[in-house]
Amino acid sequence: MSHVPLLRSEVAGFPCRRGKVRDVYDLGDRLVLVATDRISAFDWVLPTGIPDKGRILTAMSCFWFDFLGEPNHLLSTEVTDLPPAFVAQADVLRGRVMLVRKTEVVPVECVARGYLAGSGWKEYQRQGAVCGVALPPGLRESDRLPEPIFTPATKAQSGHDMNIGFDEMARLVDQAVAEELRRRTLAIYRRAADYALGRGIIVADTKLEWGRLASGEHILIDEVLTPDSSRFWPVAGYQPGRSQESFDKQFVRDWLETTRWDKNSPPPPLPAEVVARTRDRYVEAYERLTGQRFAATA
Repeated sequence: MSHVPLLRSEVAGFPCRRGKVRDVYDLGDRLVLVATDRISAFDWVLPTGIPDKGRILTAMSCFWFDFLGEPNHLLSTEVTDLPPAFVAQADVLRGRVMLVRKTEVVPVECVARGYLAGSGWKEYQRQGAVCGVALPPGLRESDRLPEPIFTPATKAQSGHDMNIGFDEMARLVDQAVAEELRRRTLAIYRRAADYALGRGIIVADTKLEWGRLASGEHILIDEVLTPDSSRFWPVAGYQPGRSQESFDKQFVRDWLETTRWDKNSPPPPLPAEVVARTRDRYVEAYERLTGQRFAATA
């Protein structure tokens, strides 16, 4: 692990909006997404990055776009297809850029769950249901659900995902659109989960984002089926009734919980061991799912 993490890209001449991980440059009718090595936890972006994380997320999304064959926003991942200001920084940006079509973003995150975890588990404990979907009594944390369920969410101002019912989604985006996106989201989840299971990974849940083209067609946007947008658990060691190991920022969260950080002030820097172990998990997830070695780009 010889690379310095990229915490922030700087490309002059284009409006830029910065998310927790991605820097989004506006080219007019298209966007350039730059996946940095930033990592967040407990709604804070940490001061320490994870080397190559942005490249891994980009490569994994591209793998799934190809595998799924769903209409999506990706036009190119080649830096040479971008304006000269980007090409001038090819060494920094290579492997972490996506040139994409601009869409009208559907203001609902489309979540498919096959297992009971996270906010879904908490909601089930209180109500016996998740986002209005009634579930059988007596389920344990991390149990596989009888069938995958669709649990939409919206973004609150604080950045937290707020679970909503399907009827609320239909009011926000139109009944027919809500039904289409529910059907397509669950179909994608089933295909991906079946494939991943054969690679030793349980996809407990995943969050998809959709955009609308001027034609009215809805296409996949943002990242797809990465450790940042999904819960990936190793099949080996899976045991319902408790939380599971995961292929994401588990080491980061676990370490932060051992510190005196109050989660209301800037977080502390991560130790080198936590950074290395986290990077290893992202790499392992990529290599298991794609069957390819991850080659760090110089």
